[in-house]
Amino acid sequence: MQPQIVLLKEGTDTSQGKPQLISNINACQSIVDAVRTTLGPRGMDKLIVDSSGKATISNDGATIMKLLDIVHPAAKTLVDIAKSQDSEVGDGTTSVVLLAGEILKQVKPFVEEGVHARIIIKAIRKALQLCMTKINEMAVRVEAQSKEQQRALLEKCAATAMSSKLIHQQKDFFSKMVVDAVLSLDDLLPLNMIGIKKVTGGSLEESELVSGVAFKKTFSYAGFEMAPKSYKNCKIALLNIELELKAERDNAEIRVDNVKEYQKVVDAEWQILYNKLAKIHESGANVVLSKLPIGDVATQYFADRDMFCAGRVPEEDLKRTMKACGGAVMTTANDINASVLGHCDYFEERQVGGERFNIFQGCPNAETCTLILRGGAEQFLEETERSLHDAIMIVRRTIKHDSVVAGGGAIEMELSKILRDYSRTIAGKEQLLIAAIAKALEIIPRQLCDNAGFDATNILNKLRQKHAQGGQWYGVDITKEHIADNYDQCVWEPSIIKINALTAAAEAACMILSVDETIKSPKAGEMPMAGGMGRGMGRPM
Repeated sequence: MQPQIVLLKEGTDTSQGKPQLISNINACQSIVDAVRTTLGPRGMDKLIVDSSGKATISNDGATIMKLLDIVHPAAKTLVDIAKSQDSEVGDGTTSVVLLAGEILKQVKPFVEEGVHARIIIKAIRKALQLCMTKINEMAVRVEAQSKEQQRALLEKCAATAMSSKLIHQQKDFFSKMVVDAVLSLDDLLPLNMIGIKKVTGGSLEESELVSGVAFKKTFSYAGFEMAPKSYKNCKIALLNIELELKAERDNAEIRVDNVKEYQKVVDAEWQILYNKLAKIHESGANVVLSKLPIGDVATQYFADRDMFCAGRVPEEDLKRTMKACGGAVMTTANDINASVLGHCDYFEERQVGGERFNIFQGCPNAETCTLILRGGAEQFLEETERSLHDAIMIVRRTIKHDSVVAGGGAIEMELSKILRDYSRTIAGKEQLLIAAIAKALEIIPRQLCDNAGFDATNILNKLRQKHAQGGQWYGVDITKEHIADNYDQCVWEPSIIKINALTAAAEAACMILSVDETIKSPKAGEMPMAGGMGRGMGRPM
């Protein structure tokens, strides 16, 4: 009898071979089914409730993927590509997942018939290479033209990114706003310099763009209302100091034998605070912002001297104010002079909806801006913020890479045609595989039709015919339930979205295909199921 060899810890789950690969592909399919209906202008939204009961309504592929708590190891790669697409380009997150899932779905029959995974991977890589050359060849370079033309291009790209979101009715209004916001930044286009503040109430059209910094009024003490609420040409002191009376917290023991001595201790504490306040006042600042609380004594002191103060300002807002108005964040009151103060032309405190906002405008080196969003429900505002984030990312990308392609499934159909033509020129298994990948690319226009309730087969046949006749920009026209030249219709997307999406999808598909065994270690703390013993000590053997 052969002695049994135990290699892995008891309870380890191993599965390998073809069934394992098929089950991984099936897991990816079920993820694709979760997000496929969100694609396109007629896409549906998902309502996701997490463990703490917080509800999120979203249409953004990456957001949905993050909120789904996915445990299947192979399916997690799809979540990763959605995240990478979101951080790299900002839009096209649903497309990436769809493409990867569809490539796997189309090659699944070949896996079942016993075609080796390596051959399939080679074919996917070859197809990807052909797609890349074709996209770069087709993409329309937008020449560096006048400011107006560049603006128009950016607005079209922003509107395309927003057409599939909740706010698509207001896309003209928001696309202007987003383009203004991005163009006000410096050449590096840092994202964190665009602040987005949400105020419930009012209509979406009341949203506004502040070219400068705006943040909600912070917690304030008595005496605050006496402070002036607007300044022209103001100087701003940015602090990281607590301006409050502080009792000695250290466990120091002071023995005093008469009341005068005790009074001296108390006076010293007051004196320390007043010295700080006097130094800040002498520096000539009109507005004092601090990350730490500013107490009631300080608030009244400043109000008496016509100064405005706000304590507990969130750190990012303080940083953005510093970027916009100049100056530096000081951690001590001893060193404050005119050189470390920020400047702005106009400061005011204004009521927006139910909130009060502190707004700094006309900042000298303003390379920052703030979007104040208005709208009904909280979830709606959050979704608006996510949609604007996508649009902002797209505009940034378009400024950096100024080539565009037509959206609406046009580019996918053209690539599909290229691959199909190419597959007829080669012999062997690759012919079938590349034809399968060509079919996989059609998922995007097909899904656009399905989501809008059109007859997908009919429209795809029309598209195939058009592309075969050389109409390379023809895609689905959602409004007329027909096909149209999407380049003329101004449905534009930066070509970098498509390049990124195809590359990421192909990589993910190859990665899932190259796994043939999964070894899952037992979780710590789980006892291996030995001999089915019940609770308790067990009988001594």
